[in-house]
Amino acid sequence: MPLLSVSGLVAGYGAITAVKGIDVEVEEGEIVTLIGSNGAGKSTTLRAISGLIRPRAGAITFKGAPIDRLPPHKIVAMGLSHVPEGRGVFARLTVLENLIMGAFQRKDREVQSDLGKVYDLFPRLKERLGQTGGTLSGGEQQMLAIGRAMMARPRLLLMDEPSMGLSPLLVEAIFATIRSIKAQGSTILLVEQNARMALEVADRAYVLESGVITLKGSGAELANDDSVRRAYLGEA
Repeated sequence: MPLLSVSGLVAGYGAITAVKGIDVEVEEGEIVTLIGSNGAGKSTTLRAISGLIRPRAGAITFKGAPIDRLPPHKIVAMGLSHVPEGRGVFARLTVLENLIMGAFQRKDREVQSDLGKVYDLFPRLKERLGQTGGTLSGGEQQMLAIGRAMMARPRLLLMDEPSMGLSPLLVEAIFATIRSIKAQGSTILLVEQNARMALEVADRAYVLESGVITLKGSGAELANDDSVRRAYLGEA
């Protein structure tokens, strides 16, 4: 049984249907990526999975249990965290307060230990614990958003455009972090504008066009597909 199963998902906003009956599966331990142009429905898919919007049709199961009618906080409690597009840090809270917010539902005694793991992953955050989130650079805010999500101890991490707006050097750092998170045992569903790097880290990938999945396969297979190379990798 897949860790996450999305079947026949239809979702959108008002009169707009952004996702039109897609099927996606994520197995334990994988990195799966969704690639596609702006407006293809990638972020809408993640928002439907994490409960931020209610699906119009279809089914979503996580660890074999239906989640498509659950509120976001219950989905987080089950072990699914979402790093949203735009980072969504709490601008007036300190770095430490932002991280602690990621663990707000936890009752165990290992929160401090997990803070240490976040500091190991992002040493720069440890240097800025008392600084407010809104004063961080874009790259630091992305680190904070990922660290906050990791504080919930997710089995599945949804990541929406983690490299958006970052310098090439920081993009490399973020993708190194994605590999590290996988190596630590987390499963990742990644939406990413940098299709080349997304396919390099992905075990499997889906191409989403106008709300419909048009291609799927391993990351390597899609990276070598002529239509993907032309449309998303900038190759003639």
